Amino acid sequence: MPSINDTLQPGALSGLRVLDLSRVLAGPWAGQLLADLGADVVKVERPGAGDDTRAWGPPWLSDAEGQATSESAYYLSANRNKRSITIDLSDPEGQQIVRQLASKADVVLENFKVGGLAQYGLDYASLKAANPRLIYCSITGFGQTGPYAARAGYDFLIQGMGGLMSLTGRADGSEGEGPMKVGVALTDVMTGLYATVAVLAALARRERSGEGQHIDLALLDVQIACLANQAANFLVGGMVPRRMGNAHPSIVPYQDFPTADGYMIIAVGNDGQFGKLCKSLGRPDWAADARFATNPQRVKHRDDLIELIRGVTVGRPTGEWIAVMEAAGVPCGPINSLDKVFADPHVQAREMRIEMPHALAEQVPLVANPIRMSESPVQYRRPPPTLGEHTAEVLSGWLEMTQADIADLHQKRIV
Repeated sequence: MPSINDTLQPGALSGLRVLDLSRVLAGPWAGQLLADLGADVVKVERPGAGDDTRAWGPPWLSDAEGQATSESAYYLSANRNKRSITIDLSDPEGQQIVRQLASKADVVLENFKVGGLAQYGLDYASLKAANPRLIYCSITGFGQTGPYAARAGYDFLIQGMGGLMSLTGRADGSEGEGPMKVGVALTDVMTGLYATVAVLAALARRERSGEGQHIDLALLDVQIACLANQAANFLVGGMVPRRMGNAHPSIVPYQDFPTADGYMIIAVGNDGQFGKLCKSLGRPDWAADARFATNPQRVKHRDDLIELIRGVTVGRPTGEWIAVMEAAGVPCGPINSLDKVFADPHVQAREMRIEMPHALAEQVPLVANPIRMSESPVQYRRPPPTLGEHTAEVLSGWLEMTQADIADLHQKRIV
């Protein structure tokens, strides 16, 4: 199990300065990814409270004595490798400090409501005037334009409005029918990934043009874009997709199946794999059956085939089926709870759990970054920061403030 790197080498984005004014998940997810890749990411938080997710517990990180600290697991998930600074944006002097920081930054991330930062003189137009090279990424629920622009947007709401929930849940007509959200705030996460891609693209353009730009990212836009094949199915075929439980609209068999002790997944992607599945199930004749020989025919006769397969899979435990099917080259697997995910030998070999020393605990367990780069690997330099942990460090480093200046700001409760 890896821990914080003993010998750090420059990351791919080493030297890049990011001012992260965002809260909750989408913006912080982008900030963490940029930080993992080497950027110096300074997280600006409200004095006293900080990022909303700091209070989104339990569970909380435990200290060396097993007592709960003030750091929620939710907050810890999206703020590694950053430095935290507290600034009161409602105070004119605090606003000026942020403007000064932005003048030294390459990138600003923010997820305030449309126009919310203009009242503080912290909108793109205001900051661009002092730093024309600035990349300014705004993340909102509905974007900077359109009839919903002023609305607040949350992941759950967007999953519903953007169509994802209409595709998620038990199959239409089944017991317990009804739409369901995804069990992770996936729209927020995907928006954070799109934000990172957009920032990197804007930085590449700046290398050629010398100019920064404004990035307008909406959770609703991202959610719709990520409907992928389901959106294309509707746009091309004209039919509104329906909920199908764990089944796939265009591939059969590609879903969960009951076993003697639970469920397993079979994900057959082509006719050759289907033939191997039939042999594994002891029914090689199914592969020659005209109803099932090709995927279009299997989709057409879905109900008949699924019933036949279920009648066989229920006869043996999941582990036995997986051993048989993997040996035959049939894509399959268990449906793991998270304890089994992190106990999986492959997951452990890929070192997807890391630990870092933390100011409030001996170690904080975190999920590793999945990006593997041969020449500039991800570096785990800093654990998720405590609130305002780096205020003096950033003000003295980025703005060259004296200790007396910083003490005065503390006394006035601006930082």
